[in-house]
Amino acid sequence: MTDLPQPRRFSQRLALVLAVILVVVGMLNTMPEIAGLQDWARDVTGIKFFRVSSFPPEYLYPPIFVLMMVIVALDASIYRAWRDTNPSRAWLGALLDGGLVFAAVLAAVGFWVEIDSVCLVDQLTGERARLIKEAAERSANVIPGMSFDAEVPSCQARFGVWIIPLLFTIITLFFLYNIRVWGAPLVAVASVVVIYTVATALIWVFDLSTNNFLLTKLGADGGDALAAAIQKSTNIFITPDGFMGRFMDIIVNQVFPYVILGALFGSSAGGTSLIKLAVRMTRNLRGGPAHAAIVSSAMFGTITGGPVTNVLSTGRLTIPMMRRNGFSPQFAGGVEAAASSGGQIMPPVMGVAAFVLVALTAVPYTKVITAAFLPAVCFFFSIFLAVMFQARREKVQAMREVPDDLVMVRQDWLNLIIICVPILTILCLLLGSKDAIGSGFLASILPSGVTQTLVNGTGDAVSAGWWAVAVLLPLLFLDPETRAAPSKVLVSVAEGGILISRLFLLLFAVSIISAFLNESGLTGELTRSVTAWLENATQITLFGVEVEIVGGVYLMLALVCAMLCSILLGMGMPTVPAYVNVALLLGPLLANLGVSFFTANMFVFYFAVASAITPPVAIAAFAAASITRTEPMRTSIAALRVGVVMFTIPFVFAWYPELLLIEEAVTITDAAGKRSLIEGYTGVVDWPALAFLGARLVIALYLLASALARFDLIAISKFESMLRIAVAVLILWKSPVIMWIGLCIALLVLGRQIIAMRQSSTRAA
Repeated sequence: MTDLPQPRRFSQRLALVLAVILVVVGMLNTMPEIAGLQDWARDVTGIKFFRVSSFPPEYLYPPIFVLMMVIVALDASIYRAWRDTNPSRAWLGALLDGGLVFAAVLAAVGFWVEIDSVCLVDQLTGERARLIKEAAERSANVIPGMSFDAEVPSCQARFGVWIIPLLFTIITLFFLYNIRVWGAPLVAVASVVVIYTVATALIWVFDLSTNNFLLTKLGADGGDALAAAIQKSTNIFITPDGFMGRFMDIIVNQVFPYVILGALFGSSAGGTSLIKLAVRMTRNLRGGPAHAAIVSSAMFGTITGGPVTNVLSTGRLTIPMMRRNGFSPQFAGGVEAAASSGGQIMPPVMGVAAFVLVALTAVPYTKVITAAFLPAVCFFFSIFLAVMFQARREKVQAMREVPDDLVMVRQDWLNLIIICVPILTILCLLLGSKDAIGSGFLASILPSGVTQTLVNGTGDAVSAGWWAVAVLLPLLFLDPETRAAPSKVLVSVAEGGILISRLFLLLFAVSIISAFLNESGLTGELTRSVTAWLENATQITLFGVEVEIVGGVYLMLALVCAMLCSILLGMGMPTVPAYVNVALLLGPLLANLGVSFFTANMFVFYFAVASAITPPVAIAAFAAASITRTEPMRTSIAALRVGVVMFTIPFVFAWYPELLLIEEAVTITDAAGKRSLIEGYTGVVDWPALAFLGARLVIALYLLASALARFDLIAISKFESMLRIAVAVLILWKSPVIMWIGLCIALLVLGRQIIAMRQSSTRAA
């Protein structure tokens, strides 16, 4: 029996080794253009078209796909789990582990067989070469003396009808491991989408219904149901919506260096030093430890991009600090959960979901982080206010003196370099100008090759992340513990590779949702139906009051619908699938109602992030509750109260898209496909108007935070809390008359609070 743990250790070590190989290949693929390197490699190898980076996706994706699934099978082995808990079923676990790998191999082979740029079987039989030769001869004979690029011939040898059972076998096995690694909610949603698509196809084949929601796009491909099904199944292998399409591109070509960066940060000593610095900065504030948690979680969370990871990393220090200073355990856990969730909306990195947002909206990453800046500032400002009012309510005093275990020592200042330099690298490269670097001061003092390399990496998010990793690796050795055990760095790199493999498993389920929704036509039908209903509806009844559906009521109904769907579909899920599920369904609908496509996606993105603190399945709050050892639901309610602005800010920038600072936020596409600015906007930021809007927003956030805490300078009654919430809404109303009425009432409410506090102080004296 003593030998039983050995296979477990071997399989996990093998997973780490393969993960390191994955990271090396991925980092080579995303390596920015280094001046002279490509030419040098071609001279050394003698291969004319040899590449050292940016490998062709049709040849890179399949082996990477198989490698990631082998890592998942080793890391999340069902055989290993069942061998200890239920030995009689261990053989079935081994069969499933092997099945996952075999399914990945079949998927890779299927991709190569079906995609026209490869045509694997045709390549092996020589048919491919013959077809290309014939196509070249035809193109040469179009006009004598002139040659044209030959068309790419279609694959002759395909899987045919076998592509259908192959596809569903792959889906079944991958969904099973998704449940094991990520839980059931995402697979439940994906399964419903798959079943709906198949069911509507069968309804069309057997002509069982004429309801638009029970029909399918298959019918548009003619009467041959089998041929249509084969084509649609093939699409899921080879099109951008398939599992080797845009979501594979996001993992392999866009987010890869940032995942590795987050893994290295997570194991570095910089996180603890960052918390110590935050405590030092906030020690004179009444909510000191809680404010320190906000600062450290925002900075750490923007790199890791995962709320649960952030809670478990920073929360182990910040939550005990808050409790030691007098905050209740539920509130301490709620603050950490809300701040850690907010790390996903905090520039400059924002985590994996931000790169998905870039891919779905086709808006450059630099513009995305620009658009995210003001909403993120508003969110963290509101948490600061919530902590301030709670500290007043619970009579929490400032620490003044930093506890001995949190005093900054010389090594902590060195450790901060580990955190700050990579972030500065990202900011400088993202926000820098190619022209300024190429012709500025740096160009005059640096060798031309170095200058050209900097120019190549400037303005590109992937290059910025890659150089941040390159800078971070040597900086990690500033920590004496890392110098004493250098293998820690290699293990962190491997853990990053395992995380990437798990992320792709997650995105596989998302890609299946995207592909099947596209093939079913549900998104378009839902958009048409809801838009038609809104156009024909004249009024709705709320609490017995009839409200005319005119003007902005259309938009508000759609926004509320999108909010509810985001929260419901996001329960228990990571942010990426929670965002993608709703964006695919409701993004087009919101874009049809006067909101820009980018703003609609940002709206859904915020609520996907908020799902991490939304009861009843608030995963970030539950992670915090595991540290506070309190009832998870009470912690999630506290997190919801602290982070409520995450639910209100999206409505604000939906009505005031100028808060997002970019032209794409105020640009809409009409029914004819023509792009135009929303009425009243010029595409240029009106800074005075934006400053006035910002001032209104600050007042509204102050009123909202104090109302939820039921405390300002002194305690607030229930009536005044409700009044403050109503006034906050009035202040942000688009009508100038209503807005000024709200501002006047706000001055009266705040003035009354000052008078009441002075009277209370006089009586106490």
